[in-house]
Amino acid sequence: MVVLWGIIKHYLQRKFMKKIVIQGAIIIIVFFGTWISLTEVDWIKVFEVQKTVNKTEQKLGELFLETFEKTENKNILIVNAIDTIVTHICTENKIDREKIKIHVLNKDEINAFAMPNGHLIVYSGLILNAAIQEELTGVICHEIAHIELNHVMKKLVKEIGLTVLISMATGNDAAEIIKETVKMLSSSAFDRSLEKEADIKAVDYLIRAKVNPEPFANFLYKLSLEDDAKTEYLKWVSNHPASKERAEYIIEHSKNKLIKYEPILSIETWNKLKIELTE
Repeated sequence: MVVLWGIIKHYLQRKFMKKIVIQGAIIIIVFFGTWISLTEVDWIKVFEVQKTVNKTEQKLGELFLETFEKTENKNILIVNAIDTIVTHICTENKIDREKIKIHVLNKDEINAFAMPNGHLIVYSGLILNAAIQEELTGVICHEIAHIELNHVMKKLVKEIGLTVLISMATGNDAAEIIKETVKMLSSSAFDRSLEKEADIKAVDYLIRAKVNPEPFANFLYKLSLEDDAKTEYLKWVSNHPASKERAEYIIEHSKNKLIKYEPILSIETWNKLKIELTE
């Protein structure tokens, strides 16, 4: 029995020492790998490129916004109501409120989309077609997610190229290109993986803000079933394919959350908002 225990003890000691050696080797490899990467990368160039991208994004946001100036709604009640929703979402999710710049446009289409430098466009048609405020809030959260996850610039760099974007931001004869780029942002979807990422992030935003995410899923499903005659007005749904599938995983991601949900706007403010948009 003593001999057997000695054999077992020796085996365990060897196994333990082997584990320590392997862990030590991994630590050494990681250390030298990190050290080499830090010494090989020209961090000045990396930071310079990022600085250029940031400046380009800021300028593009300004240029793109200019194309909507004539249709932007400046009604104080409308602006304040949407601002209240955005501020609440940002506050509860620790998002820099100054980063999100909301703009309501007088357009009949059911649409909303994010632009460079945190500009978020909401069409009046979307607000009017939202039966309850949680539907609108869900869409707004989805677009805020695109902004926070840097999806806008990723899409532009992928489809247009950073060189062209910098040229657009610094050139004087880019009006037509800017117009077409804005059209692309307002009428085409992100990659499916990015859309799902924004959906899931939107649900997280809603839950932290104590806003029921189920109406967001219902809104997607409802719009996907709309009559074909209205298709031209359903820009947001046509730009975000597989709406039924999205509704399903939104419900799946949000279920079993024991939270007391509360509306952001009072019923009176929500009703006044709808009335103001119809006058």
